[in-house]
Amino acid sequence: MNSLRKTIDKLKPHFEEGGRFSKLRSVFEGFESFLFVSEKVTFRGAHIRDSIDLKRTMTVVIIALMPVLLFGCYNTGLQHFRSIGEDPGVLASFWFGFVKLLPLIIVSYVVGLGIEFIAAQIRGHEINEGYLVTGLLIPLIMPIDIPLWMLALSVAFAVILGKEVFGGTGMNIFNPALLARAFLFFSYPGWMTGDKVWTEGLVSGAGVIDGYSGATPLGLCALGETAKLPSFMNMFLGTIPGSVGETSTVAILLGAVILIVTGIGSWKIIVSVFGGGLVMGLLLNALSANPYMELPFYYHFVMGGFAFGAVYMATDPVSGSQTETGKWIYGFLIGLLSILFRVLNPAYPEGVMLAILLMNLFAPLIDYYVVQSNIRRRLKRAQLATNNLVK
Repeated sequence: MNSLRKTIDKLKPHFEEGGRFSKLRSVFEGFESFLFVSEKVTFRGAHIRDSIDLKRTMTVVIIALMPVLLFGCYNTGLQHFRSIGEDPGVLASFWFGFVKLLPLIIVSYVVGLGIEFIAAQIRGHEINEGYLVTGLLIPLIMPIDIPLWMLALSVAFAVILGKEVFGGTGMNIFNPALLARAFLFFSYPGWMTGDKVWTEGLVSGAGVIDGYSGATPLGLCALGETAKLPSFMNMFLGTIPGSVGETSTVAILLGAVILIVTGIGSWKIIVSVFGGGLVMGLLLNALSANPYMELPFYYHFVMGGFAFGAVYMATDPVSGSQTETGKWIYGFLIGLLSILFRVLNPAYPEGVMLAILLMNLFAPLIDYYVVQSNIRRRLKRAQLATNNLVK
């Protein structure tokens, strides 16, 4: 590392103002800050010293994503080999899934970071580390056999129109990863319907065995075939068809523990999302107008992207509510709307994406009314104190 540090220090003057490559300063600083802790310090005025920065925050989130990433690779291979009637074991299943997922991750980072670098050069700003998490989230919520050009197009849409036009990291009003998924859902619905497993495109010449069903749990529910659902335990563990990172609730909960213990993710939002889902699930159970409504409320927590959205998407500190009371309201409405959308609209099996994007839009409004309520309450308290002094 010392030799690398010396090499960077030797090259640094060429990228500073007045140097031969001064126009590429932001690119050089981006690579330097990725490899080493920034040397920038404060020299005067009030300031706060803290061990956490954006790079460390993103690193913690990536670590929290590792359980779902590793299990997702294994489950992708497992579903593939099940479809052709084979059982080669854990390692072979994991390797198959890893090989299939790796190109998606590479394309996501190359396209997304490429746009980030270009935007930083145009603005003359430093390169932010915000896309480090988004670049991994996007492949985890996509079909495993999505064409790479579609993935690249969705990433470009999300980064340019969902992030850079608002000013970059920390300024976007929508979650970029969900925007990428929404773009594909509305532009190429045949690939993002959510009602079938994405293993048929993985078979690579081998035929799918007779009687094999590749329908996802949400797809079965949308068709009214709730009796064919996998067991609750299988859905909880995640050995079911679905997007790479969304099937295993166990792996997602492990990630939630990491986010909550480190203080990166808001436990209030996570708990309130599940609370909102519980309330809507119980309400639909009480109505019981069709088999989908009769499904036990807790089944919704282990189907589709509900748990993944609650832990990794709703807790986005940029696009979510900022006030403590607002976080409870924001999360509760996400859970409520997610179950409402998926049950009452069979043509749209998954409602989590739409619910979170909708609440991203209303998060500033929620915070505004929370702040105004606090102001009014304090003004009333001050007025009462003044009246008591006068008396």
